[in-house]
Amino acid sequence: LPICLFVAKHEFQTEVNQLLQLMIHSLYSNKEIFLRELISNASDACDKLNHLVLTDENYKSVAFEGKVQLSFDEEAKTLTIEDSGIGMSEADLVEHLGTIAKSGTKSFLSQMSGDAKKDSHLIGQFGVGFYSAFMVASKVDVVSKKAGTDTAFRWSSDGSGSYDLDEAVKETHGTKITLTLNDEGKEYAARYGVENIVKKYSDHIPYPIFLEYEDTERDDEGKETGKIQKNEQINAASALWTVPKADLTAEEYNNFYKSISNDNEDPLKYVHTKAEGANEYTTLFYIPKKAPMDLYRVDYKPGVKLYVQRVFITDDEKELLPTYLRFVRGIIDSQDLPLNVSRELLQNNRVMANIQSASVKKVLDLIKKIAKDAEAYNEFITEFNRPLKEGVYQDHANKDKLLELIRYKSNKVDGWVSLAEYKERMGADQKAIYYITGENFNNLKNSPLLESFNAKDLEVLIMDDEIDEIVTPAITDYKETPLKSVASSDAADELKTEDDKKEEEQSAKEAEGILKKMSDILGESVKEVKASTRLSDSPSCLVSGEDAQMAQMAQMMRSMGQEMPESAPILEINPTHDIVKKLETMSDDLLFEDATHLLFDQATLLEGKELKDPAAFAKRLNKVLANAI
Repeated sequence: LPICLFVAKHEFQTEVNQLLQLMIHSLYSNKEIFLRELISNASDACDKLNHLVLTDENYKSVAFEGKVQLSFDEEAKTLTIEDSGIGMSEADLVEHLGTIAKSGTKSFLSQMSGDAKKDSHLIGQFGVGFYSAFMVASKVDVVSKKAGTDTAFRWSSDGSGSYDLDEAVKETHGTKITLTLNDEGKEYAARYGVENIVKKYSDHIPYPIFLEYEDTERDDEGKETGKIQKNEQINAASALWTVPKADLTAEEYNNFYKSISNDNEDPLKYVHTKAEGANEYTTLFYIPKKAPMDLYRVDYKPGVKLYVQRVFITDDEKELLPTYLRFVRGIIDSQDLPLNVSRELLQNNRVMANIQSASVKKVLDLIKKIAKDAEAYNEFITEFNRPLKEGVYQDHANKDKLLELIRYKSNKVDGWVSLAEYKERMGADQKAIYYITGENFNNLKNSPLLESFNAKDLEVLIMDDEIDEIVTPAITDYKETPLKSVASSDAADELKTEDDKKEEEQSAKEAEGILKKMSDILGESVKEVKASTRLSDSPSCLVSGEDAQMAQMAQMMRSMGQEMPESAPILEINPTHDIVKKLETMSDDLLFEDATHLLFDQATLLEGKELKDPAAFAKRLNKVLANAI
């Protein structure tokens, strides 16, 4: 019974209300995950109290025996989940159940597709698992008492937009959740429905899960003699990572992954390692099939939990693995770290550094194994190519390994290309691995800068990921073969034969007058206007006016948000193109000036850059069109 008659009514945060409506009306495809989510929360609450009891003087006197208790009432259609964990205060209930603090909530809501199966997959990923209870319940009551305090509180809601909060009576610390089941959830007020879900998803939760139920007693002839109340443990309650690999099945590994990642799909691959010697520890790492939804958010949730001697320490430490491996899910359990390890100690601890180094090696070796299966690796690289590229820039010690794992697109083949495959296809006389960077694959593949490379049947890597502009300058070479941008002023020079050079000299000489005239018109907009032998179909293109090293450095600094003075590009003109030939004989100076600016603007647009004066471009284009029509 409530201690006082006063009940405070609170409105849900707008995003929570939206979420509840989706839970209630949309997500019935995989509704059994509600119990996995609530048991996972209960286990986390036990983990947190266990850690405090062992490390915090304020909690040393708290009697702690971690367990989860389940019970149901078939007639009343209720299911109860109770834990002996840390519990929640009044403020905690408001913060955790009335609002969603995670800034990605709106992103989560925008990802909801209306496809029930896909949408249910998102629930756990965005840390909103508690609300999945409303898929099966018309009302949810939560009574919680925080360890070390004297007062319990009741939170109650039917999911219609508000919740009630008042004081309650609870003898022990922990949280008790009672679901009044709706028509969709009434099957869960039964022994076998509950037991099967627990064994499927939560068998290796490291705390015992008990189920209280009424059993029928029978005599030797099978006749019913009465009813008896039983309370039996229904899970293995062994930390899965401590079980020998030989004793575990793929299904057990996959179900454990789902319980710690809140993912409904099996992982792509996993690796389980027990290290002995100078440092003793166990790791279990999973590669998901799909990227976590917060992968590119600053406030992403780390996927690896740290334990010390099976005692949970933290699931919020971003330094357990390098940030480029933030998509990895799993467990690190050390025998050597102190139980009261602090964040500062984690960051400056030799044991932790050794574990991290070995863990990165294990994960990269696992990815290398995935790469042997072309179909599986295509699935992986579609999701995680960009984080691996971040690693090339961040992790110098593993740079060579990462270079073998990253993939690019190409002007020659469909799908993904490795640097090793590119190098294997290089001609004997080819001096560099050529690439082009930008934001749109089709624009890059059809860029005028590729015309001479296509004409000579040379492969060019098409780097259309925004991070390429930061990472590629850090690569410099692959197995002693330099990487060279096709936009650099000297890239095309390497392709020229002696005949090409003679032709270029002759073209430049013949076009000397028109080139100077164009240069005078464009002024400081260009470093130079020169005749080009790299173009065959296009009348003009822009190339970098800086030497390759300076251009890469400037590009990298701009990509990182640093202000760098724009260097004027070189405008290359194709002397054999019909437009240029007509300009050579043009007597109308104003029309010549408009055409010059249009050639420069056209080349700028093909580079994927914005025009400085779009209105002037449109005005000139209209004038030229009016003369042509």
